[in-house]
Amino acid sequence: MNIIDQLAVTYREKFGHTPAHIARAPGRVNLLGEHVDYNDGFVLPAAIDRATYVAFSPTNARHSTLWAVDLHQKASFSLETIPSKTQADSSPLPEWALYPAGVMWALSEENLIVPNLNAVYSSNVPQGSGLSSSASIEMAFMIAWQMLGNWTLPSMQRALLGQKAENKYVGVNCGIMDQFASACGKRDHALYLDCRSFEWQTVPLPNDIAIVVADTSVPRSLSDSAYNERRSACEEGARLLGAKSLRDVRVEDFHRNKNRLPEMIARRAQHVVEEIQRAEQSVFLLKQDNVKAFGRLMNECHDSLRDLYEVSCPELNVMVNLARELDGCYGARLTGAGFGGCTVNLVAQSAAETFARELAQRYEHETNKEPRVYICHADDGAGVV
Repeated sequence: MNIIDQLAVTYREKFGHTPAHIARAPGRVNLLGEHVDYNDGFVLPAAIDRATYVAFSPTNARHSTLWAVDLHQKASFSLETIPSKTQADSSPLPEWALYPAGVMWALSEENLIVPNLNAVYSSNVPQGSGLSSSASIEMAFMIAWQMLGNWTLPSMQRALLGQKAENKYVGVNCGIMDQFASACGKRDHALYLDCRSFEWQTVPLPNDIAIVVADTSVPRSLSDSAYNERRSACEEGARLLGAKSLRDVRVEDFHRNKNRLPEMIARRAQHVVEEIQRAEQSVFLLKQDNVKAFGRLMNECHDSLRDLYEVSCPELNVMVNLARELDGCYGARLTGAGFGGCTVNLVAQSAAETFARELAQRYEHETNKEPRVYICHADDGAGVV
């Protein structure tokens, strides 16, 4: 039984009737443009064919009731209890429920109608692996309330409200990329986003490639202090170079003036300036169907994140090095914040099954950790099933 059929069965078990609708919102993987979103740079994510699914119906009850199938937990809340982050029985909302509750709060802040609902949800986006499981939850519930509230928002506005929910309600300081990719994805395409203007375009991906995501089984551990240190270093680098942000510094100007920067700040800034250029080059290469050159940019990105931005870890480096040795791999790099999580690998479709199997075997042999390897393809953004 697939995840949609199972969700419908579970909904009937919990609420005694068939759900009115099922919403779906994908996770995402970032192909290029890592740690540049908060530097006004360009990113190239793709929504993937792993998603959060929400089976839902309106209810006349005074609160919404949600079942998180994967966690075997229930929560209930309403517009009256959301400000205090409590449930209908006045107990604290569990952490997982803050994400849909935050969406309800963000929509109400825009004076949109957000009726109470009964819902069950499940996801095959791995949690804690850098594939934006939280954004997919937010965007799926956004679709649910859009259906029940009988209003329509453009996909980018839904993304921005999801980001607001995560920043202001949940309390996680994320950029726009995760919600953007989940809301705006297009099958067989990457998404090229300008993080300053929010202008974006779709970029076709070659038909004969697969996106292979390899989870190291090392939970991401980029602490707030490490993240803030890097963000501050970027801001200081821009200030010392006389720029509003590092997005405004050209590569050749950076190398001409980098001796003006303290060594650590120069390393951080160099990654950002060169990564922004790589993201800009990537669109041209994909439109030219030049997968080999695009893969080289992915390799350069990882090496830069490892050596200049210093957000890799031994397991990520092992996974990347093993991938690059296997037939069919065009490029491999860590994806996400770093210090654990996943790598993304661009692989010839014809070699994907063998690549995934051999990569998993070799990684486990090298590290004694059992990885999870997923063969993915770019998919559409959030909507109703």
